[in-house]
Amino acid sequence: MVVNRFPLKIKMFQNAEVLAGGLCAGGAFLIWGLSPLYWRMLTAVPPFEIILHRIVWSLALLLPLVLISGQARDLAGVLWRPRLLLLLCLTALLVAANWLIYIWAVNNGFVLQASLGYYINPLVNVMLGMVFLGERLTRRQGWAVGLAAVAVAIQAIDLGTVPWISLALAFSFGIYGLIRKMAAVEALVGLTVETLVLSIPAVGILVHLELAGRGTFGNHGLVMDLILVGAALVTAIPLLLFNIGARRIHLATVGLLQYISPSGMFLLAVLRFHEPVAPLHWATFGLIWTALGLYSAELLAMANRHRTDGGK
Repeated sequence: MVVNRFPLKIKMFQNAEVLAGGLCAGGAFLIWGLSPLYWRMLTAVPPFEIILHRIVWSLALLLPLVLISGQARDLAGVLWRPRLLLLLCLTALLVAANWLIYIWAVNNGFVLQASLGYYINPLVNVMLGMVFLGERLTRRQGWAVGLAAVAVAIQAIDLGTVPWISLALAFSFGIYGLIRKMAAVEALVGLTVETLVLSIPAVGILVHLELAGRGTFGNHGLVMDLILVGAALVTAIPLLLFNIGARRIHLATVGLLQYISPSGMFLLAVLRFHEPVAPLHWATFGLIWTALGLYSAELLAMANRHRTDGGK
């Protein structure tokens, strides 16, 4: 009797693909979660100047990656499509604003607020989908969004003002993702176009700063220069890992793994940067974690229904 081992080999290959995908996506979120450690090395540099360097050096890294991956034609095609280029100009402004607010928050002692912003982000995505894409909220999603709103209100009471850092991070990235859904372009090409658009003014401003003697690059030692250049790696590596991983695992798994990032920020804020956590802070995060539990349960339920229906 001959045993057909071919289906078993396929299954093992699929399991290996899923494992590799999970490790890549998890690695991306882990890097994003630990990134405050990197940006804290640049506290002597104004956040706006950090962003300028992040844009320019990211472009210097991304352009060769586009060429190596054989996507140069796709990149050129985007530049000749005015509507798509306009959408990417808009997303470029949103991602630049997100980067600037995040780095400013990290380097000014507001990592907890940044963490809250990225915890809220998945729930903001659900709300934006309902408002702009006509998506219907399930009961669990409705409860999750409601709990998040209560958490933001508690945070506002605690701070005595609107938690603008958390909301700005959550909504800028949420709207960025919404518009990128409308832009039919692969992630690497899209980010390259965004950095290309932003690099035009960024190079001019950096040159002006250097000529005026106010620039950091070349004036604060080799180590500082290397850290500024390394901002490109902090930008591109997690993005590439995420894209590799997201293609190999279910969306529900991606949805659960994304909590690694704000959890890393939260732990760094409390354990490494010693930001004070008041009782109302714990109430805020408790509500957010409960909301995310409901959101995660709904993601898993949707994945199970999809599996039961045969993936149709």
